[in-house]
Amino acid sequence: MADETLSVSLPGGVRADVSYKGFEFRTDQPAYAGGTNSAPSPFDLFLASLAACAGYFVVAFCRERQLSTEGLTLSMRTERNPETRMISKIAIDISLPPGFPEKYRNAVIKAADQCTVKRHILAPPAFEISAKIGS
Repeated sequence: MADETLSVSLPGGVRADVSYKGFEFRTDQPAYAGGTNSAPSPFDLFLASLAACAGYFVVAFCRERQLSTEGLTLSMRTERNPETRMISKIAIDISLPPGFPEKYRNAVIKAADQCTVKRHILAPPAFEISAKIGS
């Protein structure tokens, strides 16, 4: 697989805008962190990507089995460690539509558990950060 590059511009304040695969992602920080709350924070996007990824795997599971996704929803909640202020638990709840086959309930949970974003947290990549002066 080819290497992938994201480009980040810093348009002012504490905003950081990312260009990736033809998409633009604007980020900002809440006012208490020096931002203007004009866009989600990078961490908000991280959490949203976890929930959206789990949702994708649930939908893919249903599509493979020709199961209706009408009325299917997911919600995700987090708990923080009060001492470290880091998230200590992430819980994803899948609301299955009426008539969803009981025999697939555990399997759909396993499907959500295959989320690629989650798998990268469990087996994190190496980080390398460098800086250069000039272009």
